[in-house]
Amino acid sequence: MLPAAAMTAVSMVLTLAVVVMWLGKSMPWPVALVVGIGIDGGWLATLAYERRLAAQGDHSTAVTRVGWAFGAVATGVLVAHALTGEESPGAWLAVAWLPIAAKALWLVHSMWERTALTGEALEAIQGIQQEARDEAAVARARLRAEAATEETRLTAVTEAGARVARVQAATAETLSGAWSTLAVAREGKETGRALTSVTAPVTPGVTPRWELPLWGPTQPVTTLALETGPALTDDALDVLVDQIRHSETPALSYREMAARFRAAGHSASEVRLRSAWKRLAA
Repeated sequence: MLPAAAMTAVSMVLTLAVVVMWLGKSMPWPVALVVGIGIDGGWLATLAYERRLAAQGDHSTAVTRVGWAFGAVATGVLVAHALTGEESPGAWLAVAWLPIAAKALWLVHSMWERTALTGEALEAIQGIQQEARDEAAVARARLRAEAATEETRLTAVTEAGARVARVQAATAETLSGAWSTLAVAREGKETGRALTSVTAPVTPGVTPRWELPLWGPTQPVTTLALETGPALTDDALDVLVDQIRHSETPALSYREMAARFRAAGHSASEVRLRSAWKRLAA
């Protein structure tokens, strides 16, 4: 309020002085003084009424227009005096805008009053803003921590995967060497004779056919069909196993015998078939 009140006072004094100097040449100075006081008084009266309405939360367009009219009259008096009563009008024209500026300052002050807040409201707003800033900072810190944790986890997973890959590569290399050794042993001319000489004292009278495994793709084992017919007795099973085993010379291995046994349509559990084989081999 102080800048608007100060500029209003300066404008009123300046207007009164200009009116007395300008009109005092053509009429008695008391009359000119009354004219100047009338202009300033009307302006001051409308300003006081506007302030009263603003304090009540009200507004009057008519009063506002009258106030602007008095400000325009005061400005017009200053401009007219500068243009007609002075040889160097520049200085008076430089201050001719003060009445309009004072009115504009009161307009700005009224707008400030409509948006003014109490100290408690300002403290509440500051608290809300500070809380929002705190929450944003906590959220940023949480995101950074989660990003660092995820980076650490990915690094650990990557390193573990690299270790697993190295172990698998070493295992594959070792297994490849083992299978290479096994392939060399399988292709050797004396392999079967050496294995037979080792197993002959353990299984007398049995000449097994040694077939070492090959390195290559595997084939899924077909599901054995369930026994649908009457179960064979142990004696009948022994007879069938012995016939199939000695169907060729030398005698078939257990794997070949089992394959031909099931291909012939016979059915028996793997446990019973292997038991029959062991009885005949003994």
